[in-house]
Amino acid sequence: MDSLNTPQKAAPSDYLAAERTLLAWVRTGLALMAFGFVVARFGLFLQQLAAIEHTDSHGSSGLSIWFGTALITAGVIVNLASAWNHLRTVKALDQGQYSGSRNLAASVSIAVFLGLVGIAMAVYLFSVRSSTNTHSEITQEATMATVANNGIVNLASNHSVDQTVEKLTSILQAKGVTLFALVDHSGEAEKVGIEMRPTKLLIFGSPKAGTPLMQAAPSIAIDLPLKVLVWEDTGGKVWLSYNSPEYLEQRHGLPHELLQNIAVVAPLAAKAGE
Repeated sequence: MDSLNTPQKAAPSDYLAAERTLLAWVRTGLALMAFGFVVARFGLFLQQLAAIEHTDSHGSSGLSIWFGTALITAGVIVNLASAWNHLRTVKALDQGQYSGSRNLAASVSIAVFLGLVGIAMAVYLFSVRSSTNTHSEITQEATMATVANNGIVNLASNHSVDQTVEKLTSILQAKGVTLFALVDHSGEAEKVGIEMRPTKLLIFGSPKAGTPLMQAAPSIAIDLPLKVLVWEDTGGKVWLSYNSPEYLEQRHGLPHELLQNIAVVAPLAAKAGE
């Protein structure tokens, strides 16, 4: 009767199975901590990138650090909990009281936690990408605005350089504006073996409109005839650039009533870029 009540001693395979379970949980904990470290470092990378570009990314990088810290904390908890559970299991095996039942709560909790973190990270990365695209557009606009402060207006074109030049040439011809010259800067560079993005300068005007300007302010002859530069940036986007009529008015002290003689450049460039 006593032998029936004596707990059955666990087999060596039971101890090995418990050890394999412990190692599996330790690997899970280490993976969580490693992934958390990578996520946190991603936030620091965003901060360094923002510092280089002189922008503010405190909000977006802060979320990354919080996500990374949460994952590292979860990994530590998993390792500590697995060690505690392993000690309980070994003690139960020593006493012959291990029932062999599995506790699914820990596994399910980790799976749900990782799923929620994954969803949150997907939303976060999407928001970072959107904000990056927005920032890129704002930076480009700011760059253009800075150039505009120097008297140059930049308009985006919906066509290639050649198509834009052809369209602007047709518009000038239709309006009876003389095209004095078409300077193909990139073509001339190619002739001497230098690679250059498509860049062409159109020089046009009308003596009837330009002569009164030079009579009122002779120095404006430096900026006449009117010019429109059609060029392609490093991203493949095409721009039309020209001197702002208001800038020329201030630069040469033109009478305001003569501004209309050079203001025609703006609608011409806008039409060519449509």
